[in-house]
Amino acid sequence: MMEFLKQPWLWYLAGPIMGLIVPALLIAGNKLFGISSTLRQICAICLPANIPYFKYDWKQKAWNLFFVAGIVLGGFIATHFLNGQHHVNINPATTALLKTEGIKDFKGLIPTDVFSFEKLLSLKGLIFIVLGGFFVGFGTRYAGGCTSGHSIMGIASLQWPSLLATICFMIGGFISTWFILPYLLHL
Repeated sequence: MMEFLKQPWLWYLAGPIMGLIVPALLIAGNKLFGISSTLRQICAICLPANIPYFKYDWKQKAWNLFFVAGIVLGGFIATHFLNGQHHVNINPATTALLKTEGIKDFKGLIPTDVFSFEKLLSLKGLIFIVLGGFFVGFGTRYAGGCTSGHSIMGIASLQWPSLLATICFMIGGFISTWFILPYLLHL
């Protein structure tokens, strides 16, 4: 059993398992799946300021804090105890394209030429990590949810705004990948 857990799971097994979270949460008590709302809860708990956005009864959705804590704990367990040290297969064409753009060193799926503590204080690191993080946070708030909330929960519950948000996420990802990323990698 442990060997099964340590190997990479096939997308057609992992995808439906993630998809089954939606009906399980709905059946378990009409709960909605989404991660970005947890940051609002944490801010509401930790910031006693009189900010209207954080003035709500966060205890009504306290279960979500446990859900996210479980995700973090599960990630820790998977990384430290279930890591089979399998090589991550990246398409050779993708690797060749990234090498032409200056990305030569990978740690799993993470290009350490861009995402590492050493690169954090460089201009490229500040743009990718700090400014990119700001844009992700702003976009999540502007869209009324993150990709997991809209793309998994929203589409599964047939919400038109979630479908529209997911289409916009995908278009933004394509534009970023093909037009913005190559420019930023050559800074």
